[in-house]
Amino acid sequence: MKDRYIAFLAMAGIICLLSYTSDNNPTGYTVEELRTLYSSGDPTKWPTPHLFDEAKEGFQDIGPLGKMNFPENNPYSEDKMELGKMLFFDPRLSKSGQISCANCHKPEIGWSDGSRVSIGHDRQSGTRNAPALVNIGYAKTFFWDGRSATLEEQVKVPVENPVEMNLHMSMATKNIRKIKDYQPFFVKAFGNAEVTEDRIVKAIATFERSLISPPSRFDEFVSGKKDILTDSEINGLHLFRTKANCINCHNTPYFSDQKFHNLGLTYYGSPYEDLGRYLVTKKNEDVGKFKTPTLREVSENKPYMHNGLFPELANTLMMYNAGMGKEIPKGEQINDPKFPRKSRMIEKLNLTDDEVFDIVAFLKTLNSYQYKMPPPELPGS
Repeated sequence: MKDRYIAFLAMAGIICLLSYTSDNNPTGYTVEELRTLYSSGDPTKWPTPHLFDEAKEGFQDIGPLGKMNFPENNPYSEDKMELGKMLFFDPRLSKSGQISCANCHKPEIGWSDGSRVSIGHDRQSGTRNAPALVNIGYAKTFFWDGRSATLEEQVKVPVENPVEMNLHMSMATKNIRKIKDYQPFFVKAFGNAEVTEDRIVKAIATFERSLISPPSRFDEFVSGKKDILTDSEINGLHLFRTKANCINCHNTPYFSDQKFHNLGLTYYGSPYEDLGRYLVTKKNEDVGKFKTPTLREVSENKPYMHNGLFPELANTLMMYNAGMGKEIPKGEQINDPKFPRKSRMIEKLNLTDDEVFDIVAFLKTLNSYQYKMPPPELPGS
């Protein structure tokens, strides 16, 4: 794997050199004009985004996050959130008694784990990169392949996954039920001391929905703080919505269309193969499709992509600039109905080096989550 990283970085460096073009003002606007338009507080005054037809359905432009909505069957309460926090950090939900949700979603690094893939039960390696949990309550489906429709449903999956926490939810519930010191917290959260699987997942989901980013510098800028972004960051914002095509997938205030796309990273027929959304739907057109991740807090959540093979934001953008990888069928694959087809929205961008790093600068304006949450004191017996 180390050799793959070195080879990747070398390739990214070559792409960076080849991407340079001489274009003094590709945007058609001066930076001051862009500063005035984007900070006006009125998105209708913004330059028109460059959209593919595929992206137009359900499109909503970027902007500040709205209010978090909690489901009717699991409304917010502070007591339920506090119980969920303890359960999130409690390794007694795992078979080994050593792995908690927080092992793969660490508050100090954006509620991810900073690894290409996470290490779980019995030191086993997962196959996909752990997504960040900040703002996860805005998501409509969960996991890279969208296999869970609700956050409550999602909570159960890593607990029961044999590679992650490796304990059936009924046994995890039994473990928590044995801990008498948990009972007062269940009373506060639910009205009585009964410990059930449903209450455990609802408490953890409530805690996860409470992980919301405060307003970022981007949010403040588009809300009227005209001078809070640099010229480079403003140019990156405009490129994000136009020449770089980012807005086609990373739209809405969540910075994700929450759809599934094939970026050309399926590795079909190789040891690194991952069929993505197909594993859920069994539809050939979904081979190699993965859910668009949010870009909020993105610079804190490296490495990138479903397999964690992209170590830095600049490397990732350089690969997009090159049009990503090529998926060319060989031999019997020519007639294979499952052979993956890359999205037509992925194409060479002809971004200059300066433009790439302006976009990186803009993406860093989406960071705002600075609070480092200490682990709670867990009930002892």
